[in-house]
Amino acid sequence: MARHIEHSAQYSCPVATLHAALTDEGYWQSRLREVGGPGAVLESVAVGDGTIDVVLKQSVPAEHLPSVVTSIRPGDLIIRRTESWAPLQGDRAQGTFSAEVEGAPGQLRGTMTLSADGSGSALVMNGDVEVKIPLIGGKIESVIAGQVLELLDAEEDFTGQWVSQVR
Repeated sequence: MARHIEHSAQYSCPVATLHAALTDEGYWQSRLREVGGPGAVLESVAVGDGTIDVVLKQSVPAEHLPSVVTSIRPGDLIIRRTESWAPLQGDRAQGTFSAEVEGAPGQLRGTMTLSADGSGSALVMNGDVEVKIPLIGGKIESVIAGQVLELLDAEEDFTGQWVSQVR
């Protein structure tokens, strides 16, 4: 059974400013350098008219993983992430995200909504973590969900700093 995750972030900038950052290749390169972790790589970026499709690879060193994870998948976890944003429609944009761990039967998938929130903007992510391993899959899902939420907090902090510098 999948574990649901939800993350919301508030920003003091207008939606258009935040959307412009999220669809800027320079933002992604900077974000990976700052909070991407060891060996993070931007594998591909396709920028369109107000859209972006990003594929990146990140790793979690084995020493930062609980034994329940390393007992099934020894070594560092290599995670391939995708994120896509549609064009801004008024004061709203929709996106999708996914992540898969190389060599492991698990995945993370979800949606993102960017919208106006008072004088600023809000970014809400909803997704599900699923690990298809009998008996311990739920425990691993819980670990992954916690790690993802920590990463999203770090990315939120970076994004807030990024948009405050470009305004």
